[in-house]
Amino acid sequence: MNRVNSVQKGERGRPDAGLGLRVVGVVMVVLGGLIAAVTGPLELEKGSWASAYLVLVAGVAQVAMGLALRRWGGGAGAAWWQFVLWNIGNAAVVLGTLLASPVGVFAGSAALIAALVLAFLAALRTPINRDRMLLTGYRLLLALLAVSIPVGMVLAIIRHT
Repeated sequence: MNRVNSVQKGERGRPDAGLGLRVVGVVMVVLGGLIAAVTGPLELEKGSWASAYLVLVAGVAQVAMGLALRRWGGGAGAAWWQFVLWNIGNAAVVLGTLLASPVGVFAGSAALIAALVLAFLAALRTPINRDRMLLTGYRLLLALLAVSIPVGMVLAIIRHT
């Protein structure tokens, strides 16, 4: 199998979920930057938050997940569920926040937590003696994301009560 096909295809010739995470993550970083460029001059109230969220959570974290799948692998089915849940969750959190709907934020948060569980399980199956520092950093990123979700849920309630 040549290099192009091995990058685009995962296990058993299926499309690679890690590549999907990386591509969508980069798109989210660019989208977040564009939103920052537009909302700053227009003084849109939630533009700064939306921009930061898209860049850091929907973008950078997603690229890290995609790189982790590429480097250490993971079950193809679970990886696709991680991809779907992470992106649906991010969309719901952003829309829930912009529409002042804590229910939307909670639904999105549940999807994000499910995606993080899949990512944690894949990371835990990776032997610690393989890329110890990199794997530890990735696990810490996942833990930080897991801690930030309940914080965001509490803030959604506080903002809308």
